[in-house]
Amino acid sequence: MNFQLKTFNELTTTELYNILKERTDVFVVEQNCPYPEVDGKDLQSYHLFKEENGEIIAYLRILPPGVSYPELSIGRVLVKEDYRGQKLAQQMMEQALSYITSELKETTVKIQAQHYLEDFYRSFGFEVISEVYLEDGIPHIDMLLKK
Repeated sequence: MNFQLKTFNELTTTELYNILKERTDVFVVEQNCPYPEVDGKDLQSYHLFKEENGEIIAYLRILPPGVSYPELSIGRVLVKEDYRGQKLAQQMMEQALSYITSELKETTVKIQAQHYLEDFYRSFGFEVISEVYLEDGIPHIDMLLKK
């Protein structure tokens, strides 16, 4: 699958720059949603990503318990627009969940998901634990996975 998993300190400056660029392109520009993308949580997170030709084409971050929620969480899940429809998000989530259970020994994962992705996350066993609410003008739900 050629995904890389690194802590913040293991990222090269170029990788970090490309990750932040792609997250901004997707979550701020593409979704027309101004919000503080660089939120201070990256320093404590694990970064799972796939590069092609020097570009980040798929990315997510794993946040240890206590960073966003009492539970471990996954966030900033993205696939670059030109690469969507190739099952990269599914492969990346499978790898992330495998790492979380086998290496981090965590059995509960909480996410804040865009509402339209509910079925995608349900396919991994996540269950809705909140009503739909607006976060930065976009409908979201909270979901929980217990293994």
